[in-house]
Amino acid sequence: MNVIIFGATGMVGQAALRESLLDPGVERVLTVGRSATGQKHEKLQELAHGDLTDYSSVKSELAGYDACFFCLGVSSSGMSEADYRRVTVDIAVAAGRALLQQNPGITFIFISGTGADETGKSRTMWARVKGEAENAIFALPFKASFVLRPAFIRPLHGITSRTRSYRVMYSVMKPVVPLVMALFPRQATTTERIGRAMLNVARHGAPKRILDTPDINAAAGADSA
Repeated sequence: MNVIIFGATGMVGQAALRESLLDPGVERVLTVGRSATGQKHEKLQELAHGDLTDYSSVKSELAGYDACFFCLGVSSSGMSEADYRRVTVDIAVAAGRALLQQNPGITFIFISGTGADETGKSRTMWARVKGEAENAIFALPFKASFVLRPAFIRPLHGITSRTRSYRVMYSVMKPVVPLVMALFPRQATTTERIGRAMLNVARHGAPKRILDTPDINAAAGADSA
């Protein structure tokens, strides 16, 4: 399987990249983002691309992939709804359309978040926009498409968030994270589990198109930390 990852420098993207590089069934990995990850691996190719809404100049480099893990995202804090929509919806749709032109049989997995509202009725801006992005992805004619909606994610294996407020939160919570994982298993997952879940869903599908935290943990398999 050949995998393309958008947003590989973020916390979930780092997880997708780590597990893809470790997986013996993944032959080739391409990361796409405004900056490269800086990692080196025999499987890995990196595409640093400035305009993530237009792939016309690099379309040939997007060919030959079986699955896309779209992990690109930003915090909505301090953003207008229009700006957040441009990042959350427009970039995902542009990437999806570009990939379909080169890989009509591709499976697309979109990382959303618990609380996303596909009905558009939520009073919470980020939830409405995330739901809009989910609907836009489902409307594209992929071979298969899935949305993962994780809640609390425990970072493992040196993975960190690029968002400063999240890093502070994880640092403060570190002593109680094992307790959170034990007490709230239906709301908690790990970076390893979410990475493994993406790979397994890309290979085998899932019983439903929107996977919440318990579904993510089940899809990851019993051996995932």
